[in-house]
Amino acid sequence: MVPVSFASFPFAGQDFALAPSRALYWAEERALLVADLHLEKASWYASRGQMLPPYDSRETLSRVADALRETGARRVFCLGDNFHDSHGPDRLEPHAAGMLDALMRAVDWVWITGNHDTKDTSVKAQGVPELTVRGIALRHEARPGATEHELSGHFHPKLRVTARGRSVARPCAVASERRLILPAFGALTGGMNAADPAILGALQPARAIDALVPAAGKLARFPLWRDVPGRGAQTP
Repeated sequence: MVPVSFASFPFAGQDFALAPSRALYWAEERALLVADLHLEKASWYASRGQMLPPYDSRETLSRVADALRETGARRVFCLGDNFHDSHGPDRLEPHAAGMLDALMRAVDWVWITGNHDTKDTSVKAQGVPELTVRGIALRHEARPGATEHELSGHFHPKLRVTARGRSVARPCAVASERRLILPAFGALTGGMNAADPAILGALQPARAIDALVPAAGKLARFPLWRDVPGRGAQTP
């Protein structure tokens, strides 16, 4: 059963649910999808003189474990940029390494490689550039011009909403009719405006593109782009 905090919605003829934690649950596959973990990002910055608390990998993996407990998922798909750089696995401290090892032994774990994965950063499993499950392509970066159903990451989309005089930025998913970009899952991942031309362009061709934000078990949709016949593209 999908936890009440997850916001359910149909996509590509399948049942999905988006969590406030930024994980996506795929009911038919009993699978959890996460994008852009960027493990060991803090230690990468530390190696360049910018000292950050070195616990980002622990926090990220702890949230993966929480999502697995909440959903009962038996499979994990990591959609690329798994570590922040190719030497990240070598810097993984023992506690975080133990967490990752336990998670990979508990469920079927599939690594998909991204642009930060410049060599095999999959620790104990070979990563793949992409794969197709139930007719849905799983890859790191949305492929412009693609027409198949697709799940991807890479862009770290965020939506800024103003309510009651306050402006708040929240990670979000971005969806067209056939493709969905997940929010970045990692503890130290920044974000790009969900309506940025790079994101909107990556999802073309499309008739409509929305930002998806889970809230209190419901999915809020915010229009980002519309192809209005006779009027051309319109950004709300």
